[in-house]
Amino acid sequence: MDFIDQIQELAARIPKLRENIKTEEATKNALVMPLINILGYNVFDPGEVVPEYTADFGTKKGEKVDYAIFKDEKPVILIECKTIDADLDREHASQLFRYFSVTDAKIGILTNGVVYRFYTDLDSPNKMDDKSFLEVNFLDIKEPLINELKRFRKESFDIDDLATVACELKYTREIKQILAREINSPSEDFVKYFAKQVHNVPFTQNVREKFTGITKNALGQFINEKINERLKFAMSEGLVEVIADKNDGQENTDAMEELNDGVVTTEEEIEGYHIIKSILRSTIDPKRIVMRDKKNYCGILLDNNNRKPICRLHFSTRQKYLELFVDEDRKSEKTPINELNDIYSYSEKLMATVNSYEK
Repeated sequence: MDFIDQIQELAARIPKLRENIKTEEATKNALVMPLINILGYNVFDPGEVVPEYTADFGTKKGEKVDYAIFKDEKPVILIECKTIDADLDREHASQLFRYFSVTDAKIGILTNGVVYRFYTDLDSPNKMDDKSFLEVNFLDIKEPLINELKRFRKESFDIDDLATVACELKYTREIKQILAREINSPSEDFVKYFAKQVHNVPFTQNVREKFTGITKNALGQFINEKINERLKFAMSEGLVEVIADKNDGQENTDAMEELNDGVVTTEEEIEGYHIIKSILRSTIDPKRIVMRDKKNYCGILLDNNNRKPICRLHFSTRQKYLELFVDEDRKSEKTPINELNDIYSYSEKLMATVNSYEK
């Protein structure tokens, strides 16, 4: 099993284990230690992984950080764990912060077993930054983030390389957060920049109010258009392969026509599609899982075959629904979900549906 498969498998286990994890120790045993192992470090070798690592700091004596990962007999990564339900936004990584200045470690990780926040010392040498440079949520895991996790594997860990990468990741993440805020609620300076480009008049209160809405709508349309362009290109490429490999011309002709029917595929539908692929990765080749969007729902199919529906995503209304196929007659039922992560709760049903097509 390769690295991506191991990470996806660990992520898929979290919803099943969560209700039985009540303590910090259980969080460590069920979630954190398996990840350390996946990264290639032997949790049973005290020369590599030291639990309850102690490093005295000034008048603070006997304080411990949950794990220290060693390389060349020096600590290089410190990990502080909280309980699985802990809100990391409210948890201060105080022990990590203190140990940073008294050890050789250059990477600090704060985690509740689901979310992992990675820190280093970009702002001031030997002083841990207040803001993380990388955050990985195992209930919303994406392949680009898995690739970043690979940098922390024992075989590829390079602190000099990580310093450069951390800088880029941190500031890229912060710029993306700024863009997200501006897209949702454009600031006056942001609106003014675009208004001046297209409307050469004084930036009065009326102009600001008018262009705030125009700017927000334009950005939303631009993003949706770009998403659809990339998605339709990917789908059309996949359909060309299917047409070449299968003598099912009419069905695939219909599918090709669907690409130009004005359907708008949302970012949530794409994220839902990737969650389903991650759930089913251990069961089938994820390349066999295809998204086919329609006006009323977004269909997820096996082998791009209408006769092999895996599920349908109904995300166009305020209340989201996941439509599952519950028996061999392909009868379906719609289940309300509150957020995309709820899809993980139906992992077994999704796997059962796919397995029924493989008989």
